[in-house]
Amino acid sequence: MTTTDQQPLGSPFSASTTVEDVLAGRDLSGTTAVVTGGYSGLGLETTRGLTAAGAHVIVPARRPDTARAALQNVAGCEVLAMDLADLDSVRTAAAQISDRIDRLDLLMAVAGVMATPERRVGPGWEGQLAANHFGHFALACELYPLLAAADGARVVVNSSAGHALTDIRWHDPHFRTGYDKWLAYGQAKTANTLFAVHLDTLGRDDGVRAFALHPGKIITGLQREMSLQEQIDRGWVDEHGNVIGADFKTPSQGAATGLWAATSPLLDGRGGLYLEDCDVARVSAPGQFMDDGGVRAYAIAPDAAARLWDLSLAATGATPIPR
Repeated sequence: MTTTDQQPLGSPFSASTTVEDVLAGRDLSGTTAVVTGGYSGLGLETTRGLTAAGAHVIVPARRPDTARAALQNVAGCEVLAMDLADLDSVRTAAAQISDRIDRLDLLMAVAGVMATPERRVGPGWEGQLAANHFGHFALACELYPLLAAADGARVVVNSSAGHALTDIRWHDPHFRTGYDKWLAYGQAKTANTLFAVHLDTLGRDDGVRAFALHPGKIITGLQREMSLQEQIDRGWVDEHGNVIGADFKTPSQGAATGLWAATSPLLDGRGGLYLEDCDVARVSAPGQFMDDGGVRAYAIAPDAAARLWDLSLAATGATPIPR
């Protein structure tokens, strides 16, 4: 992938496209998907859309009882326990998935945390990088044989416009020298994008293609670590918690880009791309504001993607994908 590939394709969809629009007329019978975070927010919309189109969906969940309650009226899905911040839990869940299916068509990495207080997990890792990136990285590596067996699998990773906040802090990725919750979030979202870039490089000969995306601005449970006042100060909600930002999407509109990435024939033969508003995003120019859209060049740089992959492999001890 080069930056010349990072150009809009002229998709018939837009920022206002919904899950129903993207999946209209699509028959996903016989398709198996894993959707992390598939029981709330954008993940719940993703699970509902996939199952309505005929797919079987496995939802790994940190709170499996809560997930089962949220999905009790959604046919065609099953829940198993998994905590993305606990690599033993990720490995156990991957083994359980591998025992249940012999191929995996879609891996949708939707779960995530944002702007959390400082947390240390595992051997002292910064919590947002661990949950948003390391957990999904390890899960994808452990499930890779199932993805390769599908002969045409897609991996879709929810990043964010927040990646524009910072490149990978190679000198201090775990914020040993002072924590900033927004820079930690931005780094994790850059990691999500770089992960998709290198996974696509490794997987394309096996038919495994990967995409990262910005779903748009949506008020979901992702904001649960933020106070109401902080959301008011950012112009997102009023004093009653009602969304007031004109550029906010509904959850269905927010989930649409991920499902477009998972199913669009326009993306056949493509991968390693960053998407937004149901199309390939352009590369943003230096100095552009985060809300102007596009992807920063550092977030799709192949050398940086390979470097992060090696760092992640060493950190997690995940099963390597053959090069």
